Amino acid sequence: MVAAIFYIIYSGWSGKISNLTYAAFGLMALEGVALWIGRGACPLTPIARQYSDSQKSNFDIYLPEWLARYNKQVFGTLLAVGTGLVLWRITIG
Repeated sequence: MVAAIFYIIYSGWSGKISNLTYAAFGLMALEGVALWIGRGACPLTPIARQYSDSQKSNFDIYLPEWLARYNKQVFGTLLAVGTGLVLWRITIG
């Protein structure tokens, strides 16, 4: 998902908007649906919790603790920036 976000940013920055850009947006939409179903958490987190006693935010993901705690805010902001860049490129032609 991080690769999709950075590809969206790259597409908007470079102006090279392609079907791959739209596929990245599609992946992000699917991720949004998964988070909606999981009420803000990955739907697999409850399953992973059964196998760990850790209460840390990064118990099931290879990210630093601070980034795991704020990943939706950090990556959501990056996605918003990328989306804005793509929309800007589309509107300026």
